[in-house]
Amino acid sequence: MKVLIATEKPFASIAIKGIKEVVEEAGYELSLLEKYTDKKELLAAVADADAMIVRSDKIDNAVFDAAKQLKIVVRAGAGYDNIDLAAATAHKVVVMNTPGQNSNAVAELVMGLLVYAVRNFYNGKSGSELKGKTLGLLAFGNVGRNVARIAKGFGMKVQAYDAFCPAEAIEAADVKSVPSTEELFKTSDIVSLHIPATPETVKSINTSLVGSMKKGAILINTARKEVIDEKQLITTLTEREDLKYISDIKPDADVEFAEKFPGRYFATPKKMGAQTAEANVNAGIAGANQIVGFLKDGITKFQVNK
Repeated sequence: MKVLIATEKPFASIAIKGIKEVVEEAGYELSLLEKYTDKKELLAAVADADAMIVRSDKIDNAVFDAAKQLKIVVRAGAGYDNIDLAAATAHKVVVMNTPGQNSNAVAELVMGLLVYAVRNFYNGKSGSELKGKTLGLLAFGNVGRNVARIAKGFGMKVQAYDAFCPAEAIEAADVKSVPSTEELFKTSDIVSLHIPATPETVKSINTSLVGSMKKGAILINTARKEVIDEKQLITTLTEREDLKYISDIKPDADVEFAEKFPGRYFATPKKMGAQTAEANVNAGIAGANQIVGFLKDGITKFQVNK
C-alpha cells in the first residue's frame, strides 16, 4: 500500500518524520510530493497511491480519475471545501478531515489579531482593552471552544450561537447561548466567525448583520472568505466609519478594502490560522493514523462524504 503526501504548502519536517513513522510502522510505503507547481505532477503522483494526505490542495474529479487505486483522502485540517466530495463518492473514495488538530492555533491567532485591532494596529495612538468586552462566537465547534477558553482569560464576556450545537452544550462550557445569529451580532462588541463555507453560509455575512453591530464593533474572520458578502461589507464599512474588519483570509477585494478603510481593515498575507509547528504536526500525524485505521480496520469516524 502506498500513502502519498501531496502538498503545495509542505508540512514541517518534524511532521513528515512523524507521518513516516506511523505509515511505515503499519507496513505501508510513504511517497512525498511537495511544492508542486503543475497539476500534471499531482496527477502522475496519485496514479499508484492507495491513500493520500493533503492540506489546501485542490482535489477534484481529474485527480480522482487519475487515482485508480485510491481508497481514502485525508485533509489535514478541519475544512475540506478544497475536495470535491461528490467526485470522491462517485469514485468510491472515502474523504476525512482531522477536526480539532488546528483549533488551538487558530484560536490563538484570533486573540492575537484582536489585540492588534483594538490597539489600532500598533500605530502609536491610544487604543482600548479586550477586558470587559463581549465576544460573540458564530459557531461553537473546536475552534470556537478554544477561542472562548482564551478570551475568558482576557476577562471577556463570551457568548455564542451555533445552529447545530444545543444551547445546553454552550452553557455547559460557561458560555452564554444566544438564540440567533441576528441577536449575536446586535449584542456583541466583537463577532468572530467560525462557520464553514456551505450553500447556506456563503455570503451570509451581509449588511443586515454587520450593519446591526454595536458602535465601534469588530468583525473577525478566520473561517472562509466565501461566507462574507464582500460587496455588502464594503458598503456597510463605508456607511459605518466606526466598524473594523479583520481577516485571516485575504478577500477578493483586498485592494479595495485596504484603500477605502485604512486603520479599520487588516488581512494576513496568506491564511495563517493553522500555521504553527504544533498544528502542523498534530494534523499530519492524525491524518496518518486515520489512514492506517481505515485501511487496516475500516474505521470511518471522521468521514465527511457519507
